[in-house]
Amino acid sequence: MSTQITTTHADRRLYVLLAAMLCLGGASFGAWAQSHNHAKPLEKLPASTDGTEADYPARQSTQQPEDPFDHEAMGHGQMTALPRAKEPDLPPITDADRAAAFPDVAGHTVHDQTINSFVLFDQLEWQDADEGSALNWDAKAWVGRDIDRLWLRAEGERVDGRTEESELEAFWGHSFARWWDFVAGVRQDFRPGPSQSWAAFGVQGLAPYKFEVEATAYLGESGQAAVQLEAEYELLLTNRLILQPLVEVNVYAEDDPQRGIGSGLSTTEVGLRLRYELRRELAPYIGVTWDRKWGNTADFARLNGASVEDMRWIAGLRIWF
Repeated sequence: MSTQITTTHADRRLYVLLAAMLCLGGASFGAWAQSHNHAKPLEKLPASTDGTEADYPARQSTQQPEDPFDHEAMGHGQMTALPRAKEPDLPPITDADRAAAFPDVAGHTVHDQTINSFVLFDQLEWQDADEGSALNWDAKAWVGRDIDRLWLRAEGERVDGRTEESELEAFWGHSFARWWDFVAGVRQDFRPGPSQSWAAFGVQGLAPYKFEVEATAYLGESGQAAVQLEAEYELLLTNRLILQPLVEVNVYAEDDPQRGIGSGLSTTEVGLRLRYELRRELAPYIGVTWDRKWGNTADFARLNGASVEDMRWIAGLRIWF
């Protein structure tokens, strides 16, 4: 009986010891958790002016978010910022520095300051005229920059070894719009009749649908005035085979019997040329032209025994460089 009582007291002492150990461990764990808890305690929802909490989300959006790297809250103490390295004081970059670093860019020439030139023999051809074989030429040239240029135009015709028509024009051309130039200068007629000088001005350029247009007005001696209109188009049948129609119209203000020119609509020329470009700069061609005199100019031609209209077969060479 005494042995059973002793065993029972030993068990009770063991249970009390275990319970004490459990209590001590729970208290230690609670203290450790409290020291490592970074979250702020829940705040009570602020009451709105009307006693409700409906406007709390709007108020909550104005609160500053908690810094996840709050070193004081984590017990790490205040962090000291590292000193920044001082940037060296560099001198400003000059044009000489850029030229030394980029020689190709620094030596690049602006295109509109470059002087260029161009010469075109648009028509250099043999024609089968009623009066015999004829040699016809129509040339243009320019030299200058993109905006301002010196323009030269030359036209003429020789029939059976005689110069029937010859004129030379010199213009200052100024670009006033994309593809368009204003021109002003002088024109000198050598044939037909005695030599005559004109003041000239007009426009030239590329019209819609790629029609090349020249419109020039002339003021001559004794109050004579004239207008010349010319338009041509290049139709690419292939990359090298090109069909070129051309129309030219001349109108004069007064009669000039010495040169066989009448007032009003004087002459028209319609041409069709088909060329093949062996190179872009060299192209032989064949074609046909139809010339017609009108009004008083036709009357002067009849009085001189000349034909009023003439259709010619042509063969020629187009050159530019």
